[in-house]
Amino acid sequence: MGLAKHYLETGNRSVSTIVKAVDKDVERGENIVILGYSSVLMAPIFAPVLPPYILLPLMAIVFGVCACSAHKHFQHIRRKLKHSLALMAEANVGLLLKPLTDVCASYPSQTLTESFNPLKNLKRTFNSLVGGLLINPLWMPVFYMMGMHLNEEKSFISLNQAVMAVEKKIFPKHQD
Repeated sequence: MGLAKHYLETGNRSVSTIVKAVDKDVERGENIVILGYSSVLMAPIFAPVLPPYILLPLMAIVFGVCACSAHKHFQHIRRKLKHSLALMAEANVGLLLKPLTDVCASYPSQTLTESFNPLKNLKRTFNSLVGGLLINPLWMPVFYMMGMHLNEEKSFISLNQAVMAVEKKIFPKHQD
């Protein structure tokens, strides 16, 4: 089954359709992020059985996989929103969805290669080194991947806030 290239349904080409679909995709992205956190929080269950030199790299891998999945999902949302706006081609649609497009533009399309490169992320590298030195050197990769994970979470938080701002414009009566 192929992925849809835009948010517009065949019979319904409205702004509310786009906003609802983006909101649904943002929720999926947040679920990916929460999956990473919850998986790592369950790691102490395996601590009595697995030694730290096995468990800690596994935690880093879980954070890395979830961060990569969330990153790809955010890029997919960006692409679908861009295609939907191109298909709508109405001036007022662009103004209504401006908060969404601003968030998508404010988070640069950084590749995962750049995210994994410690030399291009000196602050994250420094923080993971300090954390590893304070606790245990085996924690360094966990902290580095957690930094990637937090960056992806920030992008979804911003996108969710933008969706809520657009919903307030479109559905002013339904808000509490």
